[in-house]
Amino acid sequence: MERELASPATVRDPKRLADLGREHRRLAPVVELAARLKKNEDDLAQAQELVDTDDPELAAVARAEEQRARAEIAMLEEALKPALLPRDPLHDRPAIVEIRAGTGGDEAALFAADLYRMYTRYCERRGWRVEPIALSEGSLGGIKEVVFKVQGEGAYGRLRWESGVHRVQRVPVTESSGRIHTSAATVAVLPEAEEVDVTIEDKDIRIDVFRSSGPGGQSVNTTDSAVRITHIPSGIVVSQQDQKSQLQNKLKALEVLRARLLDQRLAEQEAERARMRRTQVGTGDRSAKIRTYNYPQNRVTDHRIGFTLHELDRTLDGDLDEMIDRLMLADVEEQLSA
Repeated sequence: MERELASPATVRDPKRLADLGREHRRLAPVVELAARLKKNEDDLAQAQELVDTDDPELAAVARAEEQRARAEIAMLEEALKPALLPRDPLHDRPAIVEIRAGTGGDEAALFAADLYRMYTRYCERRGWRVEPIALSEGSLGGIKEVVFKVQGEGAYGRLRWESGVHRVQRVPVTESSGRIHTSAATVAVLPEAEEVDVTIEDKDIRIDVFRSSGPGGQSVNTTDSAVRITHIPSGIVVSQQDQKSQLQNKLKALEVLRARLLDQRLAEQEAERARMRRTQVGTGDRSAKIRTYNYPQNRVTDHRIGFTLHELDRTLDGDLDEMIDRLMLADVEEQLSA
């Protein structure tokens, strides 16, 4: 791989160079683990040759070294198992994230805004770039719906575990009696689709233009710049009005449409595979309640793996790595036991 990275043909192809660079970074830790495993296997073989020696002290040292090497080999073999699983080809794709307020009125919109902040903070922590696509604001500073793209290494591979229904339990700012309410918001994480993934025929879509509404620049409410695209075979409808021109809105809407069509196909494949699995991790069921955020107990619980953290404040501030790492580990364990 290093030879291919340095070849003139690769250097002249930025996409190929980036793909190989990512693969090289992914494989480097695997190569290091394999080298450590080989060394410990050699150490074990040498120790076994000395265990039955006539020198008691040397035999004792050899037995201790044998135990150490066996324990190290077992640990390294476990570490190598997930590293040797087939790589998800979509892992490093940009992610299209959609957050929508669910049941709960204004409180649900406020919670959707909290989730949006949580994910943007998480992206900042990882050095990922967030590009807003569409935003529909609610009252009291809430959000009815927001769509944004996340670009960075492993963006879709890590954020994909956030798809589903998120539930919040807290006293709303609109509640005067102090009663705890339950509200919800839905999150959908879609891999950015390339044109080779999804082909959209002109005959399969209907494009309507209309006048933009809401706050914005000079073009809002003055020109028919907003675009609505209906994909006739699937019934998927995408509206876009946040960009200044009709062409920009059309391009953004097609980007989201391709992502939704690819996600629909992936969800069907994941649901089929899930019939052979023990849990609901990665089933593609976007209607399942996956997580509860309980404010009175400062608790967040992921129901797919039964994992609870009493650090809700840190989680909402974008500290999601431990939760996502455990979800990814649970998926690896399912694949290994399948």
